[in-house]
Amino acid sequence: MSGPVRIDRADGVAVVTLDRPDRLNALDLAMRQALATAFATLAADAAVRAIVVTGGDAVFAAGADLKLLAGKRPSEVRDLGLMALWQPIADCPKPVIAAVAGFALGAGCELAMMCDVIVADPTARFGQPEIRVGIMPGAGGTQRLVRAVGKPVASLMLLTGEPLTATRAAEAGLISELVDEGEALARATAIAAKIASMPPLAVAAIKRTLAGGADLPLAAAMTIENREFLMLFDSADQKEGMAAFLEKRRPRFEGR
Repeated sequence: MSGPVRIDRADGVAVVTLDRPDRLNALDLAMRQALATAFATLAADAAVRAIVVTGGDAVFAAGADLKLLAGKRPSEVRDLGLMALWQPIADCPKPVIAAVAGFALGAGCELAMMCDVIVADPTARFGQPEIRVGIMPGAGGTQRLVRAVGKPVASLMLLTGEPLTATRAAEAGLISELVDEGEALARATAIAAKIASMPPLAVAAIKRTLAGGADLPLAAAMTIENREFLMLFDSADQKEGMAAFLEKRRPRFEGR
C-alpha cells in the first residue's frame, strides 16, 4: 500500500506506518483517509490478529495538519467527516498497539490513545496543544485523556498545552510500557506477536469487555464480563487450551 500510510504483514501481525516524514506525520485529510482504509481492510482480514501503529523512530505524529482546518467555519469542519474517519481505528475489533517515538501531539496523541496498548521510548512526548491555536481536542483528547490519567494531569495538559515526557506519561498511566530509545517498534511488534498467538475468540472477548464495561457501574460491567466468560466455553479453543495445559503441550488455537 503506497501513499501516506504503509502496511506490512507477517505472522498474524500487521504494522501500519505513518509515512509523511517531511511533515512530521501531520495528519492531513489524505493520511486520515488512508488510515481509515487501512484499518477497515485489516479488520476484515482473518489472517491479521493484531495491529501495530508507528510513525517510525523519529516521530509518531505531530498533530493535525492545520492547513486542513485554518479558516473554516464549524459547518465546513463538520463536513470534512473527520470523526467518521477515526471510527475504523477507535472501533477496531482487533488489538492495536502504538509504538511511539518523538512527538505524539494533538491528533497524534488522540490516535495513540485510541490504541489498546502504548509502547514508548524516552524521546516520546505526549500532548494536546490545541488550546494554543484557539481550539480544543475533538477526537477524544479530553475524554480519553481524563480517563487515562485523571482530571488533575489532564487539566494541566489541556489548559496549558504542555506535553508530558515519556517518563511522566508512564508515571501517570498514559502508556503501557517505557522501553529503551529506538526499541518501541520492536517491543510493540513483540507484544502484537504474543497477542496473535493467543486464542482469537478470547482476545476479542477481552477487548469487547474492556470497551463495553469501562464506563459502566461495576455490577453492570460484571454482567458483561460474565456473559463473555461463559460464551467462551462454547469454543473449540477453550477445549484445546485447557486440554493442552493439562497434557503439558503447546495449544493449537484456530479461532473457533
